Amino acid sequence: MRFTWFGVAVAWLSLSALAFAGPPFLSDDPKPTDFEHYEIYLFANATFASQEKEGAAGIDFNYGATPDLQLTAVLPMAYELSTHEGSRAGVGNIELAAKFRVLHQESVGWDVAIFPRVFLKSPSDLGEQHAALLIPIWVGKDGENWSTFGGGGCELNHSGASLNFCLAGWAFTWRAAEALQIGAEVFHQGPDTKGGRASTILGAGATYDISENLHLLGYAGFGLQNTSETGRATAYVSMLFTL
Repeated sequence: MRFTWFGVAVAWLSLSALAFAGPPFLSDDPKPTDFEHYEIYLFANATFASQEKEGAAGIDFNYGATPDLQLTAVLPMAYELSTHEGSRAGVGNIELAAKFRVLHQESVGWDVAIFPRVFLKSPSDLGEQHAALLIPIWVGKDGENWSTFGGGGCELNHSGASLNFCLAGWAFTWRAAEALQIGAEVFHQGPDTKGGRASTILGAGATYDISENLHLLGYAGFGLQNTSETGRATAYVSMLFTL
């Protein structure tokens, strides 16, 4: 099962003066990083299967280039831990992306954005050995203490054993306390390799504001479909700096 470093980007929380979006969820929201502000995530994630664990750790960098445009770069270090083959690590697929908000909640009732992502060929054998392009549409709506968002798209990923695939997800978040927001989502992805299987995840995430500029994020997801092939569970944790 792929996580952020293979093609899914995500989430949507508004806990401080900055309206930041990004992890911990698999789905994404339509809000770009605030104009002339930065969101920098130091992250680690993992997918757990019966005989192995795989994932990545790295930096997810976001900049609000305009009020409706976010520029993103993700630099991951991928790893695999196998019961039979030991451990391996290497540079994963670097991501370059741009989130462009095309509609606003104030005018049409919902925010809507497109968020194309380019995945570069990995310099190691732990990532895809070809470039790929994800083209999703994300929509969302905010209330006084809640938000809901989701959408989906397809990834052009056809090369070797890989296949083009589509994904979709939806989430709901709630501000449980002044510094704490929690949420849940359901996320589905089609098979991305020849002979592969589709996956469906039910997950929960949270963001805690340590300070105005420092935030702790966490996520846990559990597989509902084809778990022996796609993974039984996923986990994500990051430290977010907002500037």
